[in-house]
Amino acid sequence: MQTYTASDGQTLYVKVIGRGSPLVFLHAWTASHRDWLRCASGLAEEHRCYCWDARGHGGHPLTVKGEPDVGRMAEDLHDLIHNFQLQKPLLLGHSMGALTIWEYIRRYSCASIGKLCFVDQSPKLITDQDWNHGIYGDFTEERNRSFIDLMQRDFVEAVLRLVAEGNNPRAREEYASNGPGFQRIRESIQTLDPAPLISVWKSLCLADYRDVLPEISVPTLLIHGDESHFYSVELGRYVRDRIPHAQLHVYEGTDHSPHLWQRERFLADLRRLASL
Repeated sequence: MQTYTASDGQTLYVKVIGRGSPLVFLHAWTASHRDWLRCASGLAEEHRCYCWDARGHGGHPLTVKGEPDVGRMAEDLHDLIHNFQLQKPLLLGHSMGALTIWEYIRRYSCASIGKLCFVDQSPKLITDQDWNHGIYGDFTEERNRSFIDLMQRDFVEAVLRLVAEGNNPRAREEYASNGPGFQRIRESIQTLDPAPLISVWKSLCLADYRDVLPEISVPTLLIHGDESHFYSVELGRYVRDRIPHAQLHVYEGTDHSPHLWQRERFLADLRRLASL
């Protein structure tokens, strides 16, 4: 792991592997750089891959005051690009990583970006009477308040239920039987400090990036799983239709992490995007 210093003095961690044009991997909420290592290793002969641990993630201590949020993570991304002197990197965001990139674009435009890939994410998490493409298609403010309350009482169980109570029937069955996948998730989450993660979650749920999508001016690829825990394929079509010239690839039989289930297809799609 390498480190760099953010503009507020916080030390941040990033795994750097490979050689070639820069590719920055941004992981999901409660995850870490490890989620991207198999993909990054498959591209290491062609790209210099930067897999970060977002602020408040990866088990690294926070040494500066203030609660982490998506705005601060966008600044951290800006600092990463400048610290490593990346020239027109391909930015790839899964879930929270996509939201971080959208916040970065809102603040800094696409001027320093080469290409973009977003994996299975809505620009607005909370649903209401005018928006049904958020979490589950039915994740209201009231439902979010209940989720935050549960996180504050039992963070591990809250995160597991967020995954299990979604749109993927296999996840519901595995949660009910305490299958090995959920056992691994439980063991991983038990090692995390809930406080910064709850803070980040609150900021993600306040965000709305629908107005950012039409401002994206670089080649963009969208990857969605047709059995996502959280989002419908219609959400993918909505985002595609609002980003100029974006392409949408739906991975059949995959959930919220299609890049893990169909790694070789995902790597091939990234190579095509990078070659544009």
